[in-house]
Amino acid sequence: MAGPKRKVYIKTFGCQMNVADSEQMALLLADEYVPTDRAEEADLYLINTCAIRRKAEEKVRSLLGSLQTLKQRRPRMLIGVGGCVAQQEGERLLAAAPHLDLVFGPHGVRRLPELVRKAVPGRRVVDIELSRGFPAQPQRHWVSGAFKTLVTIMQGCDNFCTYCVVPYVRGREYSRPSREIVAEVTDFLAAGGKEVTLLGQNVNSYGRGLAEDISFPELLRRIDALPGLARLRFATSHPRDLSKELTAAFGELPSLCEHLHLPVQSGSDRILEAMNRGYTRKEYLEKVAQLRRVCPDISLSTDIIVGFPGETEADFQQTLDLVAEAAFDQAFSFKYSPRPQTRAAALPGRVPGEVQAERLTRLQTLLNELTFNANQRLLGKVAEVLVEGTSKRSPEELCGRLRTNQVVNFSGSRELAGRLVRLQLTEAHPHSLKGTQVDDSSLPWPLAADLQAPQRRVTC
Repeated sequence: MAGPKRKVYIKTFGCQMNVADSEQMALLLADEYVPTDRAEEADLYLINTCAIRRKAEEKVRSLLGSLQTLKQRRPRMLIGVGGCVAQQEGERLLAAAPHLDLVFGPHGVRRLPELVRKAVPGRRVVDIELSRGFPAQPQRHWVSGAFKTLVTIMQGCDNFCTYCVVPYVRGREYSRPSREIVAEVTDFLAAGGKEVTLLGQNVNSYGRGLAEDISFPELLRRIDALPGLARLRFATSHPRDLSKELTAAFGELPSLCEHLHLPVQSGSDRILEAMNRGYTRKEYLEKVAQLRRVCPDISLSTDIIVGFPGETEADFQQTLDLVAEAAFDQAFSFKYSPRPQTRAAALPGRVPGEVQAERLTRLQTLLNELTFNANQRLLGKVAEVLVEGTSKRSPEELCGRLRTNQVVNFSGSRELAGRLVRLQLTEAHPHSLKGTQVDDSSLPWPLAADLQAPQRRVTC
């Protein structure tokens, strides 16, 4: 009879792609390890890392250093670093952290069980090989009550934006066959799932290089047609590859949520060219206008970098102007930080740190105002919310998300987790809303008003 399984603790840094990778790690290790949320009792401690920004990398190094004490208390515990920082640094991580046992890149995830078995105490292992093709995915088994899932549809990136390390640490683009994606989503829905988010570094280019003739909009149509799907999302979308066909999907597909994350990075044509983004300010704003013609209720979020090499005050002002014109509902903004191997790291005209900080403050002031205004416009509406669990604001409240991705807090039974409920939006806060439940018997279902039935059109 087999003994009890050992325990694995997985700490995840970074984006949804990393969250999905961590879920795969747990699945691949399931025959030998059971997940734990108590790091001090782990037999295997894995750190899944992000190298997009220097700050994220610094957090990883700080955590890794702090684990030396835990390793001393539990000398047989294995410590591994995976993901983009592992791919970038390789054996240098072993030199910097003598208590580290295992280093593996994003493509090493599929080989994780074998790597862990090799990394016995006293034998350190490094696997940073970049493979060709999309890797076989482990079979997923959803537990009762699972209502949201992340489904990876492609990996890598061929864009080579001058500031971005992704092509170097995650490799070139490879798409996953559509039959595998549809089968995974079908199994999730059969288990009672409601919301699916499709993931890739640039989902807009899905299908390139596959033997089958399929585009990303066609994949969306196939998934939208599956019975039981309430909500469909995707990330991330490169503006250059946002086609009219994909834009039209926001007016055609009932499950496709009225939210799009469309990173602009800068509002200056000169800086966009230096970043190798492949579009102009005018082209970006035209695509925003197209999206709003097709789906007037669409909520747009974005990423913005301030202080890119050579950015002048005039360039930055153009970014502020674009942000105001696009009127983003949500945004993520960062100071530029040079990344290893990227072309931008060698560019002249480095913007001083204090100038970057001052510009970031001004930008975030504007972005916060736009987010608050967007939330205020929703007041009084009745909206569909997918309940995600207990609110961060108060353990006495629940939280959920609108189809447009805003967070809503409200009072209700914890048994509502994973369900779609109707709320009247009563309070607007800078980064969230508050609502009260509406009696279902007084309203039609599906809800035929307000946010549940956006004004859609079917042509661009």
